[in-house]
Amino acid sequence: MTYSVGNLISAADYNGFVSTTLGGNVNVIWSTGAGADGYGQTALSTVSAAGNITAAQWASLVNTVSNIGAHQGTTLTSRTAPVAGNVITILSNLGSDLANCYNNVGNASSAGTQFGTFSGTTSKTTGTGSGSTPWTITFTHTITWSSADAVRYFFNAGGLIRIQFGKTSTGTAADDEWNDLAETLCGDIYISHGEGGTHTINGTSYTGTTKIGGTGTPNTLNTNVGWFDLTTSDTTLYKQFADTVPYTLDFIQVQAKTAGTGTQLVLTTTWADTGLSGPGSDDTISGGTATSSPSTTITGTAPTTLVTYIPPSTTYLTASWGTPTIAASVT
Repeated sequence: MTYSVGNLISAADYNGFVSTTLGGNVNVIWSTGAGADGYGQTALSTVSAAGNITAAQWASLVNTVSNIGAHQGTTLTSRTAPVAGNVITILSNLGSDLANCYNNVGNASSAGTQFGTFSGTTSKTTGTGSGSTPWTITFTHTITWSSADAVRYFFNAGGLIRIQFGKTSTGTAADDEWNDLAETLCGDIYISHGEGGTHTINGTSYTGTTKIGGTGTPNTLNTNVGWFDLTTSDTTLYKQFADTVPYTLDFIQVQAKTAGTGTQLVLTTTWADTGLSGPGSDDTISGGTATSSPSTTITGTAPTTLVTYIPPSTTYLTASWGTPTIAASVT
């Protein structure tokens, strides 16, 4: 690029900052982008080879870069947007600032309001099991966006999926251990951008799959797998066993896959009792009251897997990801 002090700015220089420089330009971050890049905002226009670059165009570029940095929490070089009628001076470190912003896609300095509306059922209100017979409860949650691009924008801008587990009902020998597993050992599981990296969202670091809270040490915690690492086949993200004899082979497990040509995230959560607690023991667990929609926390006593999401902040962005829906079922 010829962009330097004392030279005229060329259309190629300006267009590079806007849309053509690999590894860091405004539109690949701000607009449609591709894959794990892009917020879905209105793209900046380029200029023709013979065209003049106006102060308004420079101002739009400067202000958009500022918004990207503010949304991500990326530290940028201080600069003032040019004003018509003034001499336009070089914008120092613009290329390096854009490269840093490109590398920080998936970060967000703040978060949106947690969304807890769902259709269907997310709690198993009737008792499960009979004596020492093995059993499973399967919770299925399908989160649906309006398009594959909307899903990308959601995670690129710092959106999170939150999975919570809960059970407090009592009455059988196995209830106490299942209550401990769901309420104490598991904690909450978050699914974020992924691609093997760590992203900071609202001051907290997230890998592809992140466990927050809970005293248990998972048998499986697939920290390298987030949205952009999933396929149309189930991947086990998390598995936690109970910790008290004779129930140490019982577990809660979360699997995830994509569906709907990239418009859906399907989560399958299995609560499994092996029925191996031994003679005279009882593997049956109680049902209880349901957690009803809308809710961002578990409010009932029944075995429950609650899936909600935390959308990106709209302080600097418009909600290009729309309002995803959540459908829940239990078998």
